[in-house]
Amino acid sequence: MELTNLINSVKVIQVAGDVQRKEISKIVYDSRLVTTNSIFVAIKGYNSDGHNFIIDAINKGAEAVILDNNDVVPEEVFIHRNVTKILVKDTRIALAELSNGFYKNPSSKIQLIGITGTNGKTTTAWLIKNIFDQSEIKSGLIGTIANYIGEIKLESKLTTPESSDLNNLLSQMISNDCKYAAMEVSSHSLFLNRTYGLDFKFAVFTNITIDHLDFHKTFDNYLNAKKILFDRLQKDAFAIINIDDENSGSMIKNCKAKIISFGQSPSADYLISDITIDFSGTKFSLKHKDEIFKIQLPLIGEFNAYNAAAAFIVSDQAGLSKEKILNGLRNSRQVPGRFEVIGNENKKVIIDYSHTPDSLEKAILSLRKLSGQNKITTVFGCGGDRDKSKRPIMGRIASELSDKVIVTSDNPRTENPLSIINEIVKGISKDNYSIIENREEAIKTAIQSAEDFSAILIAGKGHENYQDINGVKHHFSDSEVARKYLR
Repeated sequence: MELTNLINSVKVIQVAGDVQRKEISKIVYDSRLVTTNSIFVAIKGYNSDGHNFIIDAINKGAEAVILDNNDVVPEEVFIHRNVTKILVKDTRIALAELSNGFYKNPSSKIQLIGITGTNGKTTTAWLIKNIFDQSEIKSGLIGTIANYIGEIKLESKLTTPESSDLNNLLSQMISNDCKYAAMEVSSHSLFLNRTYGLDFKFAVFTNITIDHLDFHKTFDNYLNAKKILFDRLQKDAFAIINIDDENSGSMIKNCKAKIISFGQSPSADYLISDITIDFSGTKFSLKHKDEIFKIQLPLIGEFNAYNAAAAFIVSDQAGLSKEKILNGLRNSRQVPGRFEVIGNENKKVIIDYSHTPDSLEKAILSLRKLSGQNKITTVFGCGGDRDKSKRPIMGRIASELSDKVIVTSDNPRTENPLSIINEIVKGISKDNYSIIENREEAIKTAIQSAEDFSAILIAGKGHENYQDINGVKHHFSDSEVARKYLR
């Protein structure tokens, strides 16, 4: 695409240098990926600032550079190298505008479904895609575990990718005849404008509890970041809200879209009732107007009734038949690492991604309902370089709700694993815990020392197949280790 046309997609402050007859074939925000005929957008990341790599981008053949700091590189450099300099107010917004124009506004050509909340995003997105798959309607998925274009699986590096990657994925979905795309929308992505300019037809709010305070600093900031998804909806969109969450009213304040609620509150538009769970799955009733639907799915947990209800509503409002929706839920695939049950005749092991106080509490309470009087052991740790305030809270929850707790290492990243463990232990007042830093040893001990017919919850990492230690990712899978010692 010609640079002249691309610039028309972006709100610019100043353009310096020639823009005529320059062909752009690639948008890049990582200077290492710059090639000739590319445009480099300098964005500020967690650990580095793209403005520091503008010279590298120019040396690698960038035709143009978009920046919001006018002082990092002298203008003479751009003139001498015949590189177009484009100054904007915010390069993250510019990246979104640019990629939207480059890929010809793909989100307007597909039914885009955004799911946000502290917990339940992944499962809800998977359930929605599964319903469309079972209905033989081609769809895509963008999320934590993987990205899908129809049945083509692509690696996922971020829950919600950068805006140029998002628009690229949506463009590929359209080229592959996908009609819908279910997408997890993180608070980071909303705050950092990765989703800026996307045309969401549906937005789902699952719940919100304390999380990511290392990034957002306060709960109000976290809530307001989530709220951006609903603030930007158009009048013809649907906002699908868990009314049982005490913050649901704040989430949809000033929202222009049609609001549809679900939950166990009598005022819900889609009323959840009669939830029952066992190791084969979850059953519940969903009432809308004068119709009652009996829903069953192979996923376990009361929280999955909420995820399934949200998926039902999206599919219902999209016009799918009730029979197809119910069939899609009934034949749902297990979401990797989301209350995933493995075990032998004597012991059950549950692998779960629960890494917040609320999700850990719900996981243990669900397991308590399933296990009855049988003993529960919880193995968990907390990630390094992340919200420290939740560590003692999670320690208290695990200790109070479990019969036995083994506190171990999660992804310590650049922190000392024992320092993280000690912060978790500060919240524990009962004498029912032990510390085993090595995660494999912790899982092994939990399984081998557990009584017959007891349950072991291994929480925190879920689908992840690595441990991040001092910036190095080592292969590690909770599921693989559990299966090894169950044998």
